[in-house]
Amino acid sequence: MLKLRSLRADVLTYFKANASEVEELLAYNDNVFHHSSFSDSLKFPLAPEPHVSAWEEYAIASQKVGVFEALSSKLVQLQFSIQEGISQTEAYLAATRRGLPVDGITEASGLMLKQPEKLQLIMHQSLAGTIPVLLAGNREDFVSLVQALTKRNEPLLLPESMGACIVSGFNNWDRIRRYRQQWEVQNSGNCSESSWKAEFQRIIPQKQLYQDKFIILSPGFYSNISARDMGLEESEWLRLSLIIRLEHECTHYFTYRLFNSMRNNLLDELIADYRGIVTACGYYRADWFLRFLGLESFPAYRVGGRLENYRGQPPLSDGAFKILQALVKAAAENLQRFHVEYASESRDSNIQPLMLMALTYLTLEELASSEAIFFIKEALKALQKTFNFPIPYSLKNIRI
Repeated sequence: MLKLRSLRADVLTYFKANASEVEELLAYNDNVFHHSSFSDSLKFPLAPEPHVSAWEEYAIASQKVGVFEALSSKLVQLQFSIQEGISQTEAYLAATRRGLPVDGITEASGLMLKQPEKLQLIMHQSLAGTIPVLLAGNREDFVSLVQALTKRNEPLLLPESMGACIVSGFNNWDRIRRYRQQWEVQNSGNCSESSWKAEFQRIIPQKQLYQDKFIILSPGFYSNISARDMGLEESEWLRLSLIIRLEHECTHYFTYRLFNSMRNNLLDELIADYRGIVTACGYYRADWFLRFLGLESFPAYRVGGRLENYRGQPPLSDGAFKILQALVKAAAENLQRFHVEYASESRDSNIQPLMLMALTYLTLEELASSEAIFFIKEALKALQKTFNFPIPYSLKNIRI
């Protein structure tokens, strides 16, 4: 660890970081993926998590009554409007924290969407397993859904460059009610209210029984970049944007399931956009990634670019933020060089899980260094020795 820290500090010094900026960036770029938490017997795609079966039922119900109608009867937040201060009302707290019915509650006037009929529920098969995806019909409805399902129905602003959201740890009261019904059948002789309260306390630590993960997507241009700026036809850029956005969020789901981590951090964003761009294009483009961040005219930074969404808490100083921009540019260009050199291997569907995993073993400093390709190759080779699932070539053929 000391050797790695020294290497990272040397890279930061090379990029002209002063002593205090080095310390800031060492902390910001610290790798927090938990690599001891996964099994070497993994098979991709991973098996679906327990909450997926409930959402598959929601998808079936939505074919009859529509997605918004089906979900409104299951997800209690959709029964409330977006309104400042609503999360502190007794009615809202009773419904979302204690699971009490909303029937007859004045405040439960329902979430207003501009185009509820265009809301889609997709059960997407990702590398990390099936995950529910809500695709809004327009930008305004995307914002409303994010505010309702992640911001406690408060009208909190979202960055214009944000077009997707992965929701984790969502308390689904519909699943709790289902659990209670099954429990009452199995305990018909002892299912009093006091007995249920004791059972409820017992299941609280078992979050897989009631907490869900799902993705909310908007249909617009990725990172709020216009088709003209991308040099593409509008219809084509909208198509590619949806692919990139979906695979980006699925990559966060991938790192969360395997390594128990997904953060608003530049390493996470580099990995997630890598997967999205490769899936959309068949190869990696550093220029696309840099434009998404607002670094297309580096060293100038375009205010409003996605990069400022990942400045950290507490935020990096102006000097450290400038060094971070240089790091991420170098890392993206090194990743593209790797992809060009090993194009056929990198595109293979069987290598993509290993490639994503390999990137989680590295730091932004390593990826920005002159030895980045060596570090990627070493991580891939180590993973190839660990896993037994077949791949169509041997990583031993990768030259060091």
